[in-house]
Amino acid sequence: MSGPTYVMRAAGPGDFEGFRELRAIAGAGFTSLMLDDAGIAKRLELSQQSFAAQTSAPGKERYFIALEHVESGRLAGCCGVKSTIGETPPFFNFRLITEAQSSVAASRRFDMQVLIGVNDFTGCTEVGSLFVRPEHRAAGVGRALAQCRYMLMATAPQRFHEQVVSELRGVVSPEGVSPFWEALGRHFFRMDFAEADKLSATTDNQFILDLTPQHPIYVDLLPKEARDVIGKCHKDGEGARKLLEWEGFNFSNVVDIFDGGPLVSARRDHIRTLRESKRAKMEPAAEGEGGSRALVATPHISTFRCVSARANVSNGVAKVDAATLAALNLQAGDEALVWVDNAI
Repeated sequence: MSGPTYVMRAAGPGDFEGFRELRAIAGAGFTSLMLDDAGIAKRLELSQQSFAAQTSAPGKERYFIALEHVESGRLAGCCGVKSTIGETPPFFNFRLITEAQSSVAASRRFDMQVLIGVNDFTGCTEVGSLFVRPEHRAAGVGRALAQCRYMLMATAPQRFHEQVVSELRGVVSPEGVSPFWEALGRHFFRMDFAEADKLSATTDNQFILDLTPQHPIYVDLLPKEARDVIGKCHKDGEGARKLLEWEGFNFSNVVDIFDGGPLVSARRDHIRTLRESKRAKMEPAAEGEGGSRALVATPHISTFRCVSARANVSNGVAKVDAATLAALNLQAGDEALVWVDNAI
């Protein structure tokens, strides 16, 4: 019996070469992968420590998840969850507000959009770093990888904040040019988009606080190319945005300082996959029994593994095939976390 094609599991130092490969193909603007070798090694070490941590409250943990293609053993993608953002390093953005303009004498009344620098998401949890290699983007792999972040959170909700945000990559050309950056950021930071993106990934982001404009910016003063991409995400991120909206995330009228990409947010306990997942006793299914599409995960962060499977769930028991149990290092009678797609 063949097992799951992919396993989503905790990433650690042993995944160093795999993440170097992901970095090489991710492209400009994917800040969380734009690290040098030392940065990748440090992030994977922190991920290992975070999964092993014994804590009952959100802290500095950074959970990096590897999408492993079982047959080849190679990394097919990744995603991540930051337990707390905005403390170290700071998390700065632009909030998009509407300012009313009116004059009785001139018989004019209109609204103008204004960008204001904020750090409103300090003390939230962030989900992000969702990336799947192009050759693996099929059969719901990206969706399962996105959902596994909420399965992770469901194993111990108290380790994550009540407000969850996600930052989507903005519009950047294949050559690494951001229309938003060229019209705005370049004038204040006096550097190329790629340099700013790398600094954001590898420093404490103090340079953003030092150089970000301190006064409101009227959107109408920006060129059309920049105005048109405010709140828009990269073409490769459209699928991720739809998945976030399906989970219950909404645009927060906040955009990234560098590329103008959108930030979306949701209450932790309102996220669909987390809310609908249940703990169940695992039992082997009969040959050919089938079942509904499901995600099945180990119930503890320290041993986190998650797979797509078929499951029949009733009365607190989930029946899955033996290969699914083996992929999760579980045995019949063990407890697992199960989310069932009731739409199928």
